Amino acid sequence: MADKKVIFVAFAIEDERQRDFLKGQSLHPRAPYDFIDMSVKQPYDSGWKDRVRTRIRRSDGVIILVSRNSLTSTGQKWEIQCAKEEGKPIRGIWAYSSDRTVLPGVSTVTWTDQNINNFIDSL
Repeated sequence: MADKKVIFVAFAIEDERQRDFLKGQSLHPRAPYDFIDMSVKQPYDSGWKDRVRTRIRRSDGVIILVSRNSLTSTGQKWEIQCAKEEGKPIRGIWAYSSDRTVLPGVSTVTWTDQNINNFIDSL
């Protein structure tokens, strides 16, 4: 197996449980990736942005958990913009089967192992 890929996860804090489910998938012994997230419950300061940018730079790609919460999450919006500025491949994954929120500029697919693996394999 190839080296593990490092995946940054951008998500709205309201979707933290979905992030936990996604992270749980990476713990499977065959999962070829590790997840990084920079969730914070405090206001975003410049130090947080610097740390996030550093971690995004070190990642192979960015998975965006997309939900209706994404539309109002300033932290997630900033992470997505940062990933684009850093030229990182991004893939949106709908966080919930009943929520098909569209984020402009983010190609989003359903949450399946195959879709996640296809994105990671493309990195």
